[in-house]
Amino acid sequence: MADVTAEMVKTLRDATGAGMMDCKRALIEADGDIARATEILREKGQASAAKRADRSANQGLIGSYIHFTGTVGVLAEVNCETDFVANTDDFKQLAKDVATHIASAAPRWLAREDVPDEVADSERRIFQTQARDSGKPDDVIDRIVQGKLEAFFKDHVLLDQPFVKDDSKTIRSLLDEVGARVGEKVAVRRFVRYKLGE
Repeated sequence: MADVTAEMVKTLRDATGAGMMDCKRALIEADGDIARATEILREKGQASAAKRADRSANQGLIGSYIHFTGTVGVLAEVNCETDFVANTDDFKQLAKDVATHIASAAPRWLAREDVPDEVADSERRIFQTQARDSGKPDDVIDRIVQGKLEAFFKDHVLLDQPFVKDDSKTIRSLLDEVGARVGEKVAVRRFVRYKLGE
């Protein structure tokens, strides 16, 4: 078994944002291999993201972004559980990234639950009519409508949108990823996007 030094723990903590004891345990489990210890922390962090879901996140930052043309501006409240995490570079970058994403992707709602029922119902009716008018058989219309609704949410709901800086992940998975690194619940509480003339 490799000796786990304080310097190794610090290196892993700086890279992942995980707690000192978690870093030490991961290094022991990984036999001193920092890359493997990072994987262990990520695996455990993703698993614990679900456990953190019901915890209270009352600390955080207001992320802001003003487009260089001065025509689009965003304020976004991004929350975590402690002011310690709110003051980390990782969390500050997240708040900035979320505000930048909102400026670019222009989501209308934060989560699917925020989409008014009448809007979702109207979209569903439109998609059903389009599918019928294109001659699709009745047994596939429901699947087509569901697929189009998913695309609608992906276009208009912040948490479902592909992250503009890395479209292999959604904003929801970005929040989970940062939450796993910092060991706390991380969430977007609300946002406002201004566009000149709108």
